[in-house]
Amino acid sequence: MSMSRNWRTLGIAAMVLLGLGAPLVIYPVFLMNVLCFALFACAFNLLIGYVGLLSFGHAMFFGFASYLCAHGVKEWGWDPLVGIAAGTAVAVALGVIAGAIAIRRQGIYFAMVTLALAQMVYFFCLQARFTGGEDGIQGVPRRHILGLLDIANDLILYYVVLVIFAAGFLLVYRTIHSPFGQVLKAIRENETRAMSLGYAVDRFKLIAFVLSAGLSGLAGATKAIVFQLASLTDVSWQMSGEVVLMTLLGGMGTIFGPVIGAALIVSMQNYLASLDEWVVVIQGVIFVAAVLLFRRGIVGETIVLLARRCQRQAAGLEGSIVVESAALDRRLTSVAP
Repeated sequence: MSMSRNWRTLGIAAMVLLGLGAPLVIYPVFLMNVLCFALFACAFNLLIGYVGLLSFGHAMFFGFASYLCAHGVKEWGWDPLVGIAAGTAVAVALGVIAGAIAIRRQGIYFAMVTLALAQMVYFFCLQARFTGGEDGIQGVPRRHILGLLDIANDLILYYVVLVIFAAGFLLVYRTIHSPFGQVLKAIRENETRAMSLGYAVDRFKLIAFVLSAGLSGLAGATKAIVFQLASLTDVSWQMSGEVVLMTLLGGMGTIFGPVIGAALIVSMQNYLASLDEWVVVIQGVIFVAAVLLFRRGIVGETIVLLARRCQRQAAGLEGSIVVESAALDRRLTSVAP
């Protein structure tokens, strides 16, 4: 247990150092894109990795929050932080409605209900006037935050996004390692047993769903400020598929897996953009390979390998202690009177 905690501490420390130093060598806008999708993947992982609920409609929270934030900042003159907070709040409200409907079902039925709800939101965004239809909302201004921070500067905005990501990541981390998180894991492992122990399973699932929706909205609203754009892509079913791929590739049910998965997928989309539709084909191949060859994801398989190595080292140490103890017994016996 202590070893696991040490690894988590090292991982968080490494993330902090990378986060602070990365914009000095890597384009800040690319890093902000990674952070937004990493937060989105962490939010999705909270639901699938720790509750066992597969949602195919999480893009509705990500994209709708993006639209609301972009519209509020551009048309109503909101402070960017107010826009991000409003987008998150709307995602939470949408999560309450969608969750109350969806959690009544399990397995593939839950996934299909979330997909159907997401498609309803998609077509609403396509037809509504304030969303700009197929053109989306473009030219979202980067106003000064609280009248102090000039986020027109990419480097300053990067550190704002880093703080937002860190807050969301720590919320997920604290949730997972709390008594509430332990109940979620119990529901994932055996929902019937958790129910027999007296837990209000539907209420716990709804709270987790709403929390995941809110964090997804936070990621989407932040992305709208970063790219000064909200589009139908953010609310499409393909976006829901991408976050599933990020989570599975990095490691479902691990705290750092979604971050690594998001970084890999965003990097691939960025550096292989010249290949056009072949990027989707490559992503499909990676998805199949991840499912067939390392089902636990990159981080999950790494954890298993480290655990096996530690077990072998412990077994070898125990064996050497036994051998030395036997040799000592023989020496004591040989010199006994």
